[in-house]
Amino acid sequence: MGVQERRARERAARKETILDAARALLLEQGFTGTTTKQIAEHCELSEATVFFYFKSKDEIFISLLFEGIEFWCHGLEKIAGLDLTPEDTLARIWKFFGQVHTEHPEYYQLSAFLARPRSTTDVSDEVRTDIIQLSGKNFQKLADILENALGKGEGRVAADLLWASFLGLTLVRESRINLGAPRHPTDRDMNRIIKLITHGLLSDTNNGERT
Repeated sequence: MGVQERRARERAARKETILDAARALLLEQGFTGTTTKQIAEHCELSEATVFFYFKSKDEIFISLLFEGIEFWCHGLEKIAGLDLTPEDTLARIWKFFGQVHTEHPEYYQLSAFLARPRSTTDVSDEVRTDIIQLSGKNFQKLADILENALGKGEGRVAADLLWASFLGLTLVRESRINLGAPRHPTDRDMNRIIKLITHGLLSDTNNGERT
């Protein structure tokens, strides 16, 4: 291995270490409660070193956001390759949402982060455009899967419904947990909710055709 290649790998490993630290702190303290100084301390680096790789805390979290977008992309592509009934398609998408939340809850926090005022103020127009385009492609993948399952122009509406429902429900549950209230909706509730959504989306199906 040449010197340049070794240095490139070292830089990539250092960036990943910083991102891992940011991910852990995001889950513990949230976006507002996390500072670049804490990120540096968590990965045993100086704050100046962190700023060598990332210009700001926002840039660190935007990097995690791109990571999440790629993760969603791969998962949706797998679902698109399955041969499922409309009901099973909806159930599989909902299950995937749950798997992502269990394995990578930070991706949901980053989705909520984007809703904050001025959340992308400090990122370049180029990066902002990339976020719009890449996340838009993921949404289109989801809409196409649902359009294939439901037909007659229902894909985009169903995609908004499923995503907003799951994201909103997880935020409600986490808010209640943070307040010390009972965990709600429960996993059983979440299963019931997707059944109700599925029933609503498929209630006007007649012999496999939307009426």
